[in-house]
Amino acid sequence: MAVTNIQMSKLQTLVYELEMQIPKQESINPLVSSSSAGWHIEHSLLTIDSVVEALKRSEPASYKWKFSFPKMLVFTINKIPRGRAQAPPIVQPKEIFSSESLKAHAASTGQKLLDLEKLQPNSFIKHPAFGPLKMKPALKFLAIHTQHHLNIIKDILKN
Repeated sequence: MAVTNIQMSKLQTLVYELEMQIPKQESINPLVSSSSAGWHIEHSLLTIDSVVEALKRSEPASYKWKFSFPKMLVFTINKIPRGRAQAPPIVQPKEIFSSESLKAHAASTGQKLLDLEKLQPNSFIKHPAFGPLKMKPALKFLAIHTQHHLNIIKDILKN
């Protein structure tokens, strides 16, 4: 099995936590983020989808390790510093989304996570800041990234 039950459970829990924020998707707080809570939900789901698809398309035999200081920092502190990076266009929400579309997207993403169980551990992604990430570090990135956006959503919702 390429992905452990713990990794799968963690990602499924994070997708569920995103789903629980959907009723508040229109909330905004410019002091925290220029984007709505819904934008952060959609962005997180797009990121998970993108990583799963990249892992599925990868050629495990062509993986080559590369040192990355940003990866080392983020993976050591298990946190992404705010305001340091901009989401690549592929994971920036482009369409207008609604509560219904976000719910459907969350369900679809939950199903896509199941595809991870069929992949080889050497499947990898090419992250724009961290370089090549094999399956296990890619899933760690997804957990850190999703938690980062859940924290932003929580701060948006604070009054």
